Order: sequence, then C-alpha cells, then structure tokens
Amino acid sequence: MPNIIAISGSLKSNSSNTRILKAAMQLAPEEMLIELYEGIGNLPHFNPDIDGDKSPEVVKQYREIIKNADGVLICTPEYAFGMPGVLKNALDWLVASGEFMNKPTMAISASPLVSGGNKAHASLVLTLKTISADVVDDASLNIGAVATKLDAEGNLADDETINQIKKALIVFKESIN
Repeated sequence: MPNIIAISGSLKSNSSNTRILKAAMQLAPEEMLIELYEGIGNLPHFNPDIDGDKSPEVVKQYREIIKNADGVLICTPEYAFGMPGVLKNALDWLVASGEFMNKPTMAISASPLVSGGNKAHASLVLTLKTISADVVDDASLNIGAVATKLDAEGNLADDETINQIKKALIVFKESIN
C-alpha cells in the first residue's frame, strides 16, 4: 500500500489548502494511505551552517518522513504570486539531502482567485523539479475559487472538484506502482 505524505503550504488553522488535503485523504483510492505532515512551521530557517551532521533533530525527522514515503502530495496557496515562504523553506531543507530524488510528487494549488494559484503552482513545480522530484503532471491540479467549493464547515462540497481529485489520485497511485 503506497504511503503518501501530504504537506500543506499554509500554516493557517482553517486553511483551505489543508482542507483540500484532508478531502484527498478521504477520497484516496483503496490501498493508498495519505498522512498529513503538519510540521513545516517547526522547521528552522534553512541555513547551510547548521545542515549536514549539525542538522536540528526536527529537520532529521522531517527528512526521514519524506525519505520513507512512497510519494508526496503538496497543496499550496498563492502568496504574492508565489508559494509561501514556509513551504519554500521546507523544500530548501531537502535540496542537498536528496529525499525527493525521483520521488513521485503530486502538486496542487488552491486559491480564492479564479486562476487557482497558477503562479504558486508554477513556482512549486519548478522547485520540485529542481530537487529532482518526479512531478506527476497528469495528477497535478489548480483549484480556483476554492472558498466556493467548501461548505460552511469547510468540507469539500463541489462535485467537479471531488471528481478531479479522485481522478488525480488514481493517476498518482498508478505512477507509484
């Protein structure tokens, strides 16, 4: 059973991006386990002087989680036409250590804008490809006007988006096998 680590690019407690990931956890095909990693806000600012043997324990644990995952699912908001700094920082910790090398990765951006955060998505994909992630383009999504797709409790309630996520997860799972 593929073990997928999901990372939200938002630290906001009621983030629509985190809600999209939680929906994906529920919509995942059988025999696919998606676990939400909620520790990117605990990672220190990337600093090469404290990397390597001197890496903080939280960084070592994060790297081990990514290394042991069969795939990674990232959902990012768009801040100032890019991915949030906290997500970029989390990815920066993995540039030289190689955990993303050929790792199947699904990229989603979700935004209140109709564009679906396409600039953040492009930035995320560029960074992932730079660190040699195997970005599964056919499983990647831009979700525009995301607030209109969530109900009053914050659950994904838009049938079209639900179907897009289901199809993307099947493609993603097939890329892992």
